[in-house]
Amino acid sequence: MQERNVDIAIIGAGTAGLGAYNAAREYTDSVVLIEGGPHGTTCARVGCMPSKLLIAAADAAHHARHTTPFGIRIEGDVQIDGRAVLERVRRERDRFVAGVLQSVEGIPAGDKLKGHARFEAPRSLRVDDHTRVTAERIVIATGSRATYPDFLRAAGDRLVINDDVFEWESLPESVAVFGPGVIGLELAQALHRLGVRLRVFGVGGALGPLSDERVRDYADSALNEEFYVDPDATIEEIERHGDSVAVTFVERDSGERLTEHFDYLLAATGRQPNVDRLGLEHAGLALNDRGIPVFGHYNLQCQNADESPSHIFIAGDANSELPLLHEASDEGRIAGENAGRFPQIRTGVRRAPLSVVFSDPQIAIVGLGYAGLESHHGGCGCMAIGEASFEDQGRARVMRVNKGVMRVYAQHGSGLFLGAEIFGPQAEHLAHLLAWSLQQGMTVTQMLAMPYYHPVIEEGVRTALRNLNASLQFGSAIRERCMEHGPGD
Repeated sequence: MQERNVDIAIIGAGTAGLGAYNAAREYTDSVVLIEGGPHGTTCARVGCMPSKLLIAAADAAHHARHTTPFGIRIEGDVQIDGRAVLERVRRERDRFVAGVLQSVEGIPAGDKLKGHARFEAPRSLRVDDHTRVTAERIVIATGSRATYPDFLRAAGDRLVINDDVFEWESLPESVAVFGPGVIGLELAQALHRLGVRLRVFGVGGALGPLSDERVRDYADSALNEEFYVDPDATIEEIERHGDSVAVTFVERDSGERLTEHFDYLLAATGRQPNVDRLGLEHAGLALNDRGIPVFGHYNLQCQNADESPSHIFIAGDANSELPLLHEASDEGRIAGENAGRFPQIRTGVRRAPLSVVFSDPQIAIVGLGYAGLESHHGGCGCMAIGEASFEDQGRARVMRVNKGVMRVYAQHGSGLFLGAEIFGPQAEHLAHLLAWSLQQGMTVTQMLAMPYYHPVIEEGVRTALRNLNASLQFGSAIRERCMEHGPGD
């Protein structure tokens, strides 16, 4: 077995790992990047990019079917060539992956090591059976993988995850989607618009990342106008049957017990951090109840079992805190910098939380979301809420996308903007404006002083903020009480 001694070892060459490598190299040339799987990042291979390519095709089909209200008639049915759709998805996906691979190829060969790493000791890693790496500092950036409950295994070889969808040669006739989260909603609506018969089943009532009951209920109703979604489904049986999977369930509206057959069962029930195969029991780290290392949000430094600071850092999906590409990139940089300057640890700059679901209408969360803010401010009655509907919003009606609702939140006393939950048109763009305002620490009054052109979707933001401003309470007593809790972050 080969022996290597380095200043810094980085486990995982995805978005977080590459960010950590580039940052660490600013401090030392003694860095090794260890990767056990294919290079190319989750986002480029099976996540953000291929899913958006599928959604783009689905949106094109949807728009082509709905031109008549504008006075434009297209003769005959819209013809969808499923094979051509998926060929484009893979072709463009491979182009994005190639861009990542090009950056990896630019890394010196001596800095890269292929194989699965496991801890043998706090500073010792065994890479497969060929190399032992001794490192003064280590960054865990191993990403995540799709996970699903055991009862779905009854679907046998008809069970697929989102990774598999992009490898289909053509579109199936039908799919049962389990999990109405971000991935489930995006893929389900896209497949539906591409002519695939489907139903979406969930457990517990969750719908995407929404926690504001008003927004969630609106989204539930609106999405069900297009395709079947039951966020709290009663599933009685899943059975592999012939060339299909049979799902027996209770229909949400009628209460009727139905059995339907689908070509595939798509499990979109969440992702699991890839830390369970690292031999963390040998790393000397404190672990939470999910087996994930305890770490600092702002410095990504792990904590030893004796509660002392560790020489190990964790970034990206591996820590399961904010599994989003831009967060993984930031975390990789922070972890790499701190590993490089260790033991002189610094607090990293974190951005205002922002997440988007590319459904139609889109879903967006700015800040901690309603549930997070309610837990922080609800008990003291310090959170004000404003609302705007897109149903009569001018530009939305012009474009026939007038469906949705936005809820915005602020702090009584200070008027500080706290965040938003949106289900509506172009929410990806509205959410960016609001996230920038949140990060700048703006008040609702300051946000209302910004320019709003007419007619644009952004006027809906102004309507919501005006409604929020009208509900804000001021005065020295409430300001003193609410400022004790801080604005939240």
